[in-house]
Amino acid sequence: MQHATLKTNDAMKKHYFFSILTIAALLLGSAPASYGQSGLTPDTEVETDKRAQTGMKFLSTSVDARASAIGSALTAEMVGSSTSMFYNPASMGFMEGRMHAAATNMSFIADIGYTQASIAFRPGSAGNFGVVGVSLVSVDYGEFNHNIRANNEDGFMQLGTYQPTALAVGLGYARSFGDRFSAGANIKFVYQNLSTGLSQGLEGFATSQDFDTGVVATTEDYSAQTVAFDFGIVYATGFESLVIGMSARNFAQEQTYVRERFELPLTFQIGMSMNLVDFTSIDPDMHSIQFHVDAQRPRDFAEHVRFGLEYTLMNVVSIRGGFEQLGVSEEQGLSAGAGLRYAFGNFRVGADYAYTQFGVFGAVNRIGLQIGL
Repeated sequence: MQHATLKTNDAMKKHYFFSILTIAALLLGSAPASYGQSGLTPDTEVETDKRAQTGMKFLSTSVDARASAIGSALTAEMVGSSTSMFYNPASMGFMEGRMHAAATNMSFIADIGYTQASIAFRPGSAGNFGVVGVSLVSVDYGEFNHNIRANNEDGFMQLGTYQPTALAVGLGYARSFGDRFSAGANIKFVYQNLSTGLSQGLEGFATSQDFDTGVVATTEDYSAQTVAFDFGIVYATGFESLVIGMSARNFAQEQTYVRERFELPLTFQIGMSMNLVDFTSIDPDMHSIQFHVDAQRPRDFAEHVRFGLEYTLMNVVSIRGGFEQLGVSEEQGLSAGAGLRYAFGNFRVGADYAYTQFGVFGAVNRIGLQIGL
């Protein structure tokens, strides 16, 4: 009787396993076709794409090395960390230990540099007050020539160089309710500065190669700032290690940049994750094969599915791979990476690396470090 029961349980596990894989395959196969298609406007019947409809686009760029290596599909991660504030703040409610801090550096396309840092702390000895975190994203767009139109042979005049920058500073909070559900939110101050420009002159601006500041009538401050909000939940279903999650990022009022109005890159996500070892006889204390899949609906891009796999040996070494924009991106391709974790008593350290293909732009590399207590 016991042998028959074990065989029945194994059969049920296999059935659920193949059911989950079937659902994931359907999501992966149908999303680019059904969500990524162009629409027809009723008045013009002209195909349109969701492109370039938002500003402060740096808010939707994945910087964290571990997340990027698995296609940035971290909406349904149960045990999170301070980096959860960049993906789904609710996961931070199940953070291990009392404190976690992380920093990541990314060399993005066109020599754009990203720096990301975060720290989270669980106040109180019993942990009944949730988890509080602070996050930072800083962007360096590099140096550009500062030119203005002029009535000379060249048609323009050089005024030196300028360096655009962007910054987002966030305050996050998450709390778990029991051992299966967590909710979280993040409020962040967002700032982008494209320098100060000369906007209007007298007599057609300068009339010679020697620029005369006296002909400039006004200047404009090419910067914008606002407050944005993120929300999320995660829920452990109770079936093996299956977790589902939802998040909404970059809620904000419409902004005005000089004379143009724009929205922030509002994004809705729903995802699931599961340790595929649950369906095998492999020792879960030695091996983990974490599967992540997210369906994402951005304001300014085609809806798409992200997915990734993360194999971990003895909770020390991890190998990762995934796609962030499968079927809808002409440039961004496969992501891959690796990570190391080691614990010295209650003190934990970690390092991560991620590589992403970016077509004609070359490869994007991310390097991150983590510590925890």
